[in-house]
Amino acid sequence: MVPSFHALSLLSIERNIHFFSGMMMRESEFSHRAAEESLPLRDAFSVLFFVSVGMLFEPQGLIDEPLKILAVVAIIMVGKTVAAIVLVLAFRYPLNTALTVGASLAQIGEFSFILAGLGVALGLLPTQGQSLILAGALISIALNSLVFTAVAPAQRWLRARSSLARSLERSADPLAELPTTVDESRLTGQIVLVGYGRVGRRIAEALDAKEVSYVVAEQNRELVEQLRGRNIPAVSGDAADPAVLIQAHVARAGMLVIAIPDTFNVRKMVDIARKLNPVIEIVLRMHNEDEAKLFERDALGKVFVGEHELAHGMSRHILDRMGVHSSGRSGASG
Repeated sequence: MVPSFHALSLLSIERNIHFFSGMMMRESEFSHRAAEESLPLRDAFSVLFFVSVGMLFEPQGLIDEPLKILAVVAIIMVGKTVAAIVLVLAFRYPLNTALTVGASLAQIGEFSFILAGLGVALGLLPTQGQSLILAGALISIALNSLVFTAVAPAQRWLRARSSLARSLERSADPLAELPTTVDESRLTGQIVLVGYGRVGRRIAEALDAKEVSYVVAEQNRELVEQLRGRNIPAVSGDAADPAVLIQAHVARAGMLVIAIPDTFNVRKMVDIARKLNPVIEIVLRMHNEDEAKLFERDALGKVFVGEHELAHGMSRHILDRMGVHSSGRSGASG
């Protein structure tokens, strides 16, 4: 059985290599094509992984030691879930976030198999323990989808019947809501700036210089805390979540500026913003021409490509230094 675990180890290493390769490919102009053509390969590796695990599983264990297997499953699906929920609530995230994280961790995957295989190979774990881990992993994976479907009903039940849950909901993440001290005049006709990275920071500096009001939506909690320390309205969270844009008062905003190259969620952000504010103006940042043409064709908003704006700025500087007066627009560079 140990050689099979070695095969799983090699499979896991190969998956990690593909993960890092995907991260680098994401920054290239061929990201969409690579994602489309790699789907069959991903499916093939998923099949290979689960077939390898299935070959290691001994169904007789379900009959011989049902109580031990039940205990292992309880530790995985109850112990891990409860611990995750408590930790997430301790960091003052909302109850729904805590339940979702807990449900996502109510299973174990390939790394547990690898550790079990190493434990057997080194004489630290009996073969019986390895079989129990395999059984617990397979059962928890099979039941995980049911756990996810129970998140919403559990949240409603806790809200209705538990004073503790209601208090947790009221004391949700303070960074996910704008402070009540923010002047209402800064929340009408303002710019909602999604992302405070390299591009977002420069846009914010330009807005500050012209005293234009804006609200930042940023996932990095430390950045949100720093912005609030400088009296800049900011909310923490993913702008693809309607609650985040609602907290940024996008319904009364004059413009939504998406300064992050999030190709997968940008449509959702735009859809949410336009449902809440049909006349809002949209400005998008993209990495390459193919994405820009696609979003311009779908009329999602004004699209800026980093390379174009960088080349435009450099060309303008060169022409000005050579005594040739240039004209044209300027924009944020990526």
